[in-house]
Formats: sequence, structure tokens, C-alpha cells
Amino acid sequence: MADIQDPLGSIDVDTEQQEVLLAASQHNIQRLRQLIRANEKPENPVNVKDPETGYTPLHAAIAACEPDTEESADAQQLPNGVPNGEPTPALNAPSSVVDRGRDTVKFLLQEGAIWNDLDANNETPGCLARRLGLDELYDLLVDAGVRAEMLLNRLDGYEEIMDGEEESGEGAAGVEEKEVQEDQPQTEPEPGDSTNQNATESTEPAVSSSRYLQSNLSFQHDRLLDQDQNGVMMAWETDIMAKSTKALLPTTGLRVLNVGHGMGIVDNLFQAQQPSAHHIIEAHPDVVADMKSKGWHEKPGVKIHEGRWQDILPNLINEGETFDAIYYDTFAESYSDFREFFQEQVIGLLDPDGKWGFFNGMGADRQISYDVYQKVVEMDLLEAGFDVDWEEIKVPDLEGEWSGVRRKYWVVDNYRLPTCRYLD
Repeated sequence: MADIQDPLGSIDVDTEQQEVLLAASQHNIQRLRQLIRANEKPENPVNVKDPETGYTPLHAAIAACEPDTEESADAQQLPNGVPNGEPTPALNAPSSVVDRGRDTVKFLLQEGAIWNDLDANNETPGCLARRLGLDELYDLLVDAGVRAEMLLNRLDGYEEIMDGEEESGEGAAGVEEKEVQEDQPQTEPEPGDSTNQNATESTEPAVSSSRYLQSNLSFQHDRLLDQDQNGVMMAWETDIMAKSTKALLPTTGLRVLNVGHGMGIVDNLFQAQQPSAHHIIEAHPDVVADMKSKGWHEKPGVKIHEGRWQDILPNLINEGETFDAIYYDTFAESYSDFREFFQEQVIGLLDPDGKWGFFNGMGADRQISYDVYQKVVEMDLLEAGFDVDWEEIKVPDLEGEWSGVRRKYWVVDNYRLPTCRYLD
């Protein structure tokens, strides 16, 4: 550690960290390799951070590929300014620089760099690459995120087996702590991923299924909030759910199962299609009470199941119930819960010619997370025997929707509506 004197006082600078960051910004893989091999600290040097910018070596390698936007704008007569978060065309980045940046990013990822670490501007390396219009580098980070999430999903299953057999061992040893705490894809639009929380947000109550089910809910005309002011469901989702309803129930007289009633948006839409059987599973007692006060138990073909789907669905399977359409929209459940739902339950409930869908809010508070989780769920669906079609839907401006809501759970521009069916 060097002590630099200046008129404002002394500044401690970790020269080893700065050397790694400098080598990354210069795309000097040989020097990076030397610094990594010479490292004697417990921390992985590929995940050091600049104290001022928060840049990791991945950020530094990508930032060094930034095109000269002023010259690009003059040459192309682009409008002044680019909307915050919008990709900037990499018009002036020499291909050789981008090539070296690509090779450096690949090297850093191979050495254990964290794909979604945040800098001082709350940007992951992928966010930075997207903003700079560096599509090739962005795709590298998406693929790295997919690999990390798939590995963690498999390790979760491995650890469950080890726990069940009461064997000893470290299980997930070697996985970076940051990655273990990674955001799990959320199938309900709750407050996004753990990596998108700043220091003040990290002190707020954690979102969990048990906390949610014990909380008092607030029913408002355009939203349903839990006691921590998390958005459980909001009216702006109606158009999306209407499209899901039409995809799943194209005609009248079909049998439908909905997991998670919430504000009743999708169930009202299902009722408009006059299903012959309409089963609804709802776990929160406040929502069940609200349903009964509105006479849902008296609607045509409706059967309300009070409790968690984990407890109810096995009984429906044992009773031989099957459905033409299934929809899944729960709150505060993990991706492992969702994966169990379609791997273990849907296959016992869905008619061979049936279709099912879910509210696709996984990682929707950050574009790279949304892109990563789409690929993760595609792979897991394929493994479970399902094909999925995606319909891209433009999401309207939601800036005025978040007043009184603890955190935005949706920031990406387009919703990807999934319709799933058995593989041929």
C-alpha cells in the first residue's frame, strides 16, 4: 500500500489493485496473468474494485473499448445526448480494440471474474457494455451469467441431496460468495435481484415467502402491496395478462388452473372465456378473504384452494385432475420453487394438448438479468420436456406507477410473454 501526500492529505492506494485494473484497461492479458499468478492475498485479484469508480477489471476492460462518441455524433449527425440506459452505437471503436477487449473479457471470466458485480454507478459490466453499444461484449456477459446461474442451480440440487443423506463435505466450496448471494430469477415481479440493491436498500426487510404470507396486505384500486410496500401485483400488468389469457384459453369451455390470485386480474380474464372448470390456488389469507367477499366461490366453475401450491397440487394430481391451461403467478418465491413447479407438478396436471404460462418478471429490474434468465428458463424447460414460444410486448412508460412502492420491479422496455407446451 503506497501513501501519497497531497495538499488535501494522504490517500492510501493499493498499487497491486491498480496494476490489475490498469492491465485490464490496456487489455494486457500477459500482465494480468502474471499479476494473478503472483497474488498471495485470499481475494481473487480479478474481482478487485477501484475505490472511486467501483470498476472491476471487467468494467475496466469494457470501458477501454468505449467509442469516441463526439466524433461519431459529428460524423453521423446523431442527436445530442442519448437516453440514460439506451445502447450507444459503437460506431468509432476500432475493431482491433474491441477484439482485444473481447479476449480480455473472456480471460477474466475464465479466471473467476464476477459477471454482475456493480460499480459506483450501479452498473454491471454487461450494463456498461450495453450502454456503450458493445453488443459482442454484452453477449459474452449474458452467456457468463447463464453459466453461473445454471451452475448454482445444479449446486443447489447437489447440496439438497447431501443434506438429505447427512453426508459431510463443503458442497459448494470454491463458488464465490458474491455469486452464492446472486439474485434468483423471480417469477413474480417482486423487487428484483440482490445485486441491484444499494447500501440503503440492503438494510430493508428481505422479501421471502414466509414473511409475505404473514404480512398484512394493502388492497388499492391499482395495486396490491405487502406490509413492506413491495408491489405484489399492479394494474399495469393487465394488458400483459390479457394476452396470456388469449394464448392459453383461445376458446370457451376449457379447464384452467391459476396459481396465485392476487388482485384477480388474470382470473377475471379467465372467467370472461367461460371455462368449464376454473381452479384457483391462493396462499395468502388476506387474498382469500378478499376473494370470498367478492363472491369468487360462487362464480361458475370456480373452485378455490386455500394454501400453498406445494401442498395442494400433489393432491390434485392424485385425484386425477387435468387442465387445458395453467398459469403461474406467485410472489416471493425462488427460481428453485418455480423449477419444481414445472418439473414436478405441471407434467402431472397439464392435458397432452394443453398450454401453460407464467408471469415473466425474472430479473426485470435489469436488462442483462432479464436476458440471462430467459436463457436459463429455456434450458430448464427443455430439460423438463417443454417447448416455449416468446412474444415480445412493448411495456408502456411506468415512471408514474411507482409512487408509494418500495422499489421498481420493472425497468426493461419489453415484456417477453411465454407460452409453453409439451415437446412434440
